Amino acid sequence: RQNFPRVPLPITREMLEESAALGRQIAQFLDTETQVAGVTSGAIRQELRHVAVIRRADGTAGALNPQAGDLELRAGWGHKGKAGVVMPGKGRTRTRDYTEGERAALPDNLAAWGDVTHDIFLNDTAAWANVPARVWDYTIGGYQVIKKWLSYREGEILGRSLTVEEAREVTQTARRIAAIRLLETELDANYQRSAAACYGWGN
Repeated sequence: RQNFPRVPLPITREMLEESAALGRQIAQFLDTETQVAGVTSGAIRQELRHVAVIRRADGTAGALNPQAGDLELRAGWGHKGKAGVVMPGKGRTRTRDYTEGERAALPDNLAAWGDVTHDIFLNDTAAWANVPARVWDYTIGGYQVIKKWLSYREGEILGRSLTVEEAREVTQTARRIAAIRLLETELDANYQRSAAACYGWGN
């Protein structure tokens, strides 16, 4: 038998409903086909507005021009290996402290996101600015979520630039992950409460 943790079934309806409500939030954040109010649509939550903002890589003001190739991934995120298999690359990031404006919007639980942030480069011209360390490092199934997405969309593999919608997908994914990270403390506490007062599964 694998040594997986047992899922506790709370003994009260109230505790079960609390667990279910948290589960619904996680399901929403992970379902990229569904927009989440305050995270990917509508009035974005204050702490998420500065996360993964697409801008000029040098931080200067000015619009990006998709028609000029400003959204093409040319930072070594992926390449074709044997038999055309896509292999991940190192890519290009810049690790830094939060700016004053970014820090002003940070959540109270800074540990959820990490003490530093990254700029994730598309190319020499454009970057997704302010992807917090624990958002960038987030994995599912052993794969770093955002980095894996980028590896399949490097310009030489995709054969074109990203569309504006695809570039925004990275922003939205980062904000979904950031929202999940902010729930971790509550999720852990809920598990501990449930484990302390649950039905026994038996052997």
